[in-house]
Amino acid sequence: MGKRQTGTGKHLYLFVVCIITTLMLLCGCSNFQVKSNVKEANDLFSQGSYKASLSKYEQIVEKYPNAADRVFFEMGFIYAHPQNEQKDYQKSLDCFQKVIKDYPESRYRQDSKMMVLYINNITMKDKKIFTQHSQIVTQQTQIESLEREVKSKDNEIIVLQKKIEALEQEVKSKFFALRNGPADKILIEKKERLLTLISKDKVLKTYKIALGGNPNGPKERQGDNKTPEGTYVIDSRNKDSRYHLSLHISYPNEKDKKRARELGVSSGGDIMIHGIKNGFSWMGDLHAERDWTKGCIAVTDEEIEEIDKLVPNGTIVEIRP
Repeated sequence: MGKRQTGTGKHLYLFVVCIITTLMLLCGCSNFQVKSNVKEANDLFSQGSYKASLSKYEQIVEKYPNAADRVFFEMGFIYAHPQNEQKDYQKSLDCFQKVIKDYPESRYRQDSKMMVLYINNITMKDKKIFTQHSQIVTQQTQIESLEREVKSKDNEIIVLQKKIEALEQEVKSKFFALRNGPADKILIEKKERLLTLISKDKVLKTYKIALGGNPNGPKERQGDNKTPEGTYVIDSRNKDSRYHLSLHISYPNEKDKKRARELGVSSGGDIMIHGIKNGFSWMGDLHAERDWTKGCIAVTDEEIEEIDKLVPNGTIVEIRP
C-alpha cells in the first residue's frame, strides 16, 4: 500500500509541474508577443507614422487587454505629440483619463495624471494666445482709427497721440508675450540674485531680485525669513497685493512638509514673487541692493507687471541655492 501511494504521489507531482511549466511558457510567449507588437508600434511612431502607430496600438488593446494601460498611455502621448499634424488633445485626455479611472494599480497612472495637467495647461495657453491675438487685432484697428482722427482734428492731436502711444506699448507687450511666450518655467538662482523666464528652453528675460532677509539655505520653518529651494508651480495671483501685484508659489511641497515634521515646526507659507511695497515704488532697481523680504522674491513694479503677462498659472518654478 505504501509503495502504491508513493507512486501515485509522484505522478501527481509530475502532473502539477507540467501544468506550471506550460503556464509559464504560455505567459512568457504572451509577454514576448506583446513586447514585439509594442516595439512595432513604437518604431512606427519614431518614423513619424503616427496614424499607423495608433492603429497598431488599437490592435494590441483588442488582442492583449492585459497591456491596455500601457497602450492607452502611449496612444495619449501620440495624440498630443507636437509633431503630429493630426494631434487631438481631447482624444489624448480621454486616453490618459481612462488609465487613471480604469487602471488604479497601473504604474502609468501617476504619469497619466501629470500628462492631464500638462495638456490642460497647453490648452489654456492656446486659448490665452488666441484671445491675446484677437485683442491685438482689435487694438491695432483702434490705433489706425485714432491716427485718422489725429489728422482731422488738429486741436486734439496731443491727447490722441498719448492714447496711441499707450495702446502701442500694450500691443508691443502682448506681441512680445505672443512671440516669445508664455513662459513655461521660472528659474530663480538665489546666489546670483536672478530670476529668469524660460520658454521652450529659450531665455525670454532675466531680472535682478531681492530675497528673504536670511537668504542662505532652504526655508525650514515659519518666520525664518528664508527663501525656499526646490521645485514648485505658480498656483494663484493677487492683483490687489500690498506689494503692487503678486504671484503665489506652491510652497511647501512634500519635501518641505516632511522636513518641517521632522523638526517639529510649522513649514510656513505665503511665498510670492511680488513687486515693491505699496508707496515705495519710487525705489525702482535700488530695492535689489539688499535682501528685504520675509522669504519672497521681489522685483520692481514694472517687472512684476511684465512677469504677470508672461507667466500663466501652472508654470514650473525652480529655485536653486
